[in-house]
Amino acid sequence: MANISCIVCVYNEGDRLRDILSAVDGHPALKEVIVVDDGSTDGVDALLKTHPNVRVITYGANRGKTYAMSRGVAAATGELLMFLDADLSGLGRQEIDRLAAPIVAGRAEVSISLRRNSLPLYRLIGLDFVSGERVIPAWLVRDQIAVMEALPRWGGEAFINQRIIEAGLHIEVVDWPRVTNIRKHRKIGRVRGALAEGQMVGDALRVLSPVGLVSQNIALLNLVLRRRRAAARRWSMVRRP
Repeated sequence: MANISCIVCVYNEGDRLRDILSAVDGHPALKEVIVVDDGSTDGVDALLKTHPNVRVITYGANRGKTYAMSRGVAAATGELLMFLDADLSGLGRQEIDRLAAPIVAGRAEVSISLRRNSLPLYRLIGLDFVSGERVIPAWLVRDQIAVMEALPRWGGEAFINQRIIEAGLHIEVVDWPRVTNIRKHRKIGRVRGALAEGQMVGDALRVLSPVGLVSQNIALLNLVLRRRRAAARRWSMVRRP
């Protein structure tokens, strides 16, 4: 069993969380599964009671995804952290294996998913920099809990990206061709969904400027390419007579 703490942040995603829990509960690659209930009002607590091996963190008021992530980080005991969004469709146990594999095998220090319905631009460049599904070393954020608590509701991924860049960690992108995330307009309607998507962009811009977001994408891509070049060099040395 790998020393991975899986953190799932959930807010009114009871129907979709059922499939997520089926994929992660008891998975041999995971040391523990932590679900942070960010003030849900859809009765998700009843579902969580059917998974007694899952650690549950809950609090009364909805405080946003980044705060929920910080609570999961504070509770996690693993040397690695796997973050999963709760609004996924098509996630199975093999996707968990694939997301963990680059780190467990020593090929990379960070893995980030590329879902089937990631934005076309992200699929074109081969990196979804705001993907909520990733594995990182716990030391990267364990001393940043107070900082994360104070970030905007949707600023967590941009903040973690910056930490990855500063540490110069090798990244492997993991393609998930069966997995999609449910867009907000399908969950809460077109108008409210559009407003929520706009808030997500705005929160990212509160963590980084527009120029900073572009620079972050370029820096992350460089880390992905650096890992690929290193892997190619190792492979050429193995094949060399």
